[in-house]
Amino acid sequence: MTRTKIIVLDDDPTGSQTVHSCQLLTRWDAVTLQAALLDASPLFFVLTNTRGMDAARAASVTREVCQNIKLALADLAAGGALFNPIFVSRSDSTLRGHYPVETDVMAEELGREGASFDAHFLTPAFFEGGRFTRDSIHYLIVNGVPTPVAETEFARDSVFGYRHSYLPDYVEEKTAGRIKASEVERFVLNDVRGDVSARLLALHGNRCCVVDAETQADLNHFAEQLTAAARQGKRFLFRSAASLLTALAKLPPQPVPAEAMHAYVRNNESGQCAGAVIVGSHVKKTTAQLAILLEQPGIVPLEVDVDRIEIEREKLLTEILAQAEVAHAQGRTPAIYTSRVERQFPDQATRLAFGEAVSAFLMDVVRGLPTTLGFLISKGGITSNDVLSDGLALRTSTVLGQILPGCSVVRCPAEHPRYPNLPVVIFPGNVGDDAALATAYQRLSAPVLP
Repeated sequence: MTRTKIIVLDDDPTGSQTVHSCQLLTRWDAVTLQAALLDASPLFFVLTNTRGMDAARAASVTREVCQNIKLALADLAAGGALFNPIFVSRSDSTLRGHYPVETDVMAEELGREGASFDAHFLTPAFFEGGRFTRDSIHYLIVNGVPTPVAETEFARDSVFGYRHSYLPDYVEEKTAGRIKASEVERFVLNDVRGDVSARLLALHGNRCCVVDAETQADLNHFAEQLTAAARQGKRFLFRSAASLLTALAKLPPQPVPAEAMHAYVRNNESGQCAGAVIVGSHVKKTTAQLAILLEQPGIVPLEVDVDRIEIEREKLLTEILAQAEVAHAQGRTPAIYTSRVERQFPDQATRLAFGEAVSAFLMDVVRGLPTTLGFLISKGGITSNDVLSDGLALRTSTVLGQILPGCSVVRCPAEHPRYPNLPVVIFPGNVGDDAALATAYQRLSAPVLP
């Protein structure tokens, strides 16, 4: 019997923000991949963290993952375990990331018997974050107003900036004209809500397609037709935000509701469930959320002056960890955040190197936090990936569900040497209203004295 498995290559760890009860892999050797393939969940995520890399490194990592996936599938097939995988390149719903680098590599490496995919679909809608696509224009709701994404701060990203909200033009821009806007197949709302079975079956040659969606029901209906076409032998690749994964996986409600996530907190018998918050993201939304978090009872603000990292790193690390230890001993939660001043860099390489240095410092902080932490909140996509793969050194972790729309909670394995069963909130930088970070903290914390 051939089993379907959704295999997601995620360029940061936030793609699991609409699903639960599945594995996140921060390692991708064939043995680890085989175990994920055999897991009961319909999907798993490989956290490549390529959004924090330059294009060449992103391509190399993606290629390595794909080659190991092929090895894992072949080994299992030799033992009689056959899979019909659905491949997803999960990336940012505000269109930042290495497109088409990653989908090009996946198409090259994962083609069956030399044949590539019949089509690749851009499906960037993420409803929990207020992102939808209409008439092939991708929108972000800003202060209640639908705004074309090219008019938002995300389009001005110094690494992944772009000029177009109309997805066919975005494709032409990002492929440097290799795929013309006129060659992109558009599935607009009337198509998505109707019957496009014949069109799907007619696709071939890795045709680029862009997909409208205003509601989860739109993607649910479209996914039914996609999977029906796949059962007839069509091979599709997806460049997607998280909402498509909800449609493909068709999971039941998460075991523990968002409001009851306190149940996963460690060492909560005393009623003082002190944890820690790590904030690396610099987008405006994060800064606004941080300001409200710092006003909460039980929070101890600890600012990391990033200008000190290069000149007095060890002294700064010692100071932060000592202050975090004192806060924890008092039953309070340290909020450790990087200084909010936006720095300017002469080029992309310098910016990436600076970001890696800051992240490495934060991961040393994570490794030095008290062993009796009740919970950990990680704010920012790349920060969260580094927390899981480096700070906590996890090979795999389990997604428990969402504490807020778009914010997953994962748990360290029971055998973790420092933080067994620790719940960790993966909180994307660009998700939630201004009070969202404080709400996540409140749901995990018991009342403490101010």
